[in-house]
Amino acid sequence: MTEEKKAAVAVIDEKAELIGHVADRIWEFAELSLQEEQSAKLYCEVLEQEGFQVEKGVCGIDTAFSASYGSGRPVIGILAEYDALSGLSQVAGKLEQQERVPGACGHGCGHNILGAGALAAALGVKAYLEQNPMSGTVVLYGCPGEEGGASKAFMARDGVWKDLDAALTWHPEDVNEVATGSTNSCIQTQYKFTGIASHASGAPEKGRSALDAVELMNIGVQFLREHMSDKARVHYAITDAGGRSANVVQPRASVLYMVRSNHVAEAVELQARVDRIAEGAALMTDTTFEKQFIDGLSDTVSNFTLEQVLYDNYQELGVPTYTEEEYAFADRLAETYQGNDRVPGFAAANDEAAREQVMEMQRKVGHKMNAFLAPLYKGESFRAGSTDVGDVSWLTPTAQIHVASWPNGCPGHSWQNVSCDGTDIGRKAAVHAGKVLAAASIDLLNSPDVLAAARAEFEKRTASGYVCPIPADAVPVVPD
Repeated sequence: MTEEKKAAVAVIDEKAELIGHVADRIWEFAELSLQEEQSAKLYCEVLEQEGFQVEKGVCGIDTAFSASYGSGRPVIGILAEYDALSGLSQVAGKLEQQERVPGACGHGCGHNILGAGALAAALGVKAYLEQNPMSGTVVLYGCPGEEGGASKAFMARDGVWKDLDAALTWHPEDVNEVATGSTNSCIQTQYKFTGIASHASGAPEKGRSALDAVELMNIGVQFLREHMSDKARVHYAITDAGGRSANVVQPRASVLYMVRSNHVAEAVELQARVDRIAEGAALMTDTTFEKQFIDGLSDTVSNFTLEQVLYDNYQELGVPTYTEEEYAFADRLAETYQGNDRVPGFAAANDEAAREQVMEMQRKVGHKMNAFLAPLYKGESFRAGSTDVGDVSWLTPTAQIHVASWPNGCPGHSWQNVSCDGTDIGRKAAVHAGKVLAAASIDLLNSPDVLAAARAEFEKRTASGYVCPIPADAVPVVPD
């Protein structure tokens, strides 16, 4: 690592208090997808104060923004997220479930530290460009609604990512590693059924139950599960059960469906089958329904060239370190859920030798925080989750890392995650992620040959062309 690069990374340490402050404030705001007004405002204020050129309302999305520094090529994009999840309010640093605000949201996916870590990276690259004048631009993208809005996919539809030479990001996890492989594409749709209200006892024959239609649709999808790909997933949530009076035939009801499959074309096909089940449910109950598109996102495209750059810098910078108190907290928190003995990471899941190596690393640490860097895996792999980072990866070379932010095997979207995200364990993850992403970005600014290789790999992997899951006339909406 050159002295110039060390100096830029050191700026992130100097800004650690600011980074932690942002992470904590976003954790407190805990705003749902596409409703992150306070979070977006805080980021824009901080970035303007730090000397970035900020554009608000990117692609017509109120809580999306971009913040750039520098000029000319190459242009490196860094992706930030900051939306929370419903029903996961939790007091920070607690070893038992305890709501901070009853019924409120919480950062069960760690997006408060994800965004703060992306901010840290942008600050580090800006410092490098200030200290070493050259052609090059860093852009921090504020991407709302990852959990139910897919702003990156809407931005992809509008061509935002095409102008980048590369995009980098990270995500909190239970392991330090460079992420790779494919994820599921996803389409989210809301079905609103309309029936006829009637007295459920005195005149049931006059009623047409919208709730019956929702329940029949759900049953139909249950039978569909046997006849779809083993990589596909279908989830649902009843968002309106029609009211609270049992003696009224419910005249309205709605259900939100999420259809996933490994590739977008497969998801579109599966979505059509779910649509036909909705039609059947309406026919059986003599009701009608409206279908509203919510969001859609694509599978991810790996880029081994960029992943190697990230890994090289991760190796050099190491992993977050913890105090004995932090280790003890993580060990006790791990006792509150099952699966805390898993062998984590892409490499361990796909390569037996790497699995043995990771197990040995876990034994050496002797605690439930995985304070080691997992081996780099270069091969085809798949995870059943979804992310709108996939749409970015179809339009520009893209890579990401994971940083240990909670104990081994900690379930995603859990109160345990929220508890960790509001502690020094989470703040350390954000700072460290920023360092790795900044160091890798600096390498790319100075390595036209590497960027060319990443572009060539990208062109080969995306030769089939990008199929955007967002209809041309769709706008980001919050599900009812």
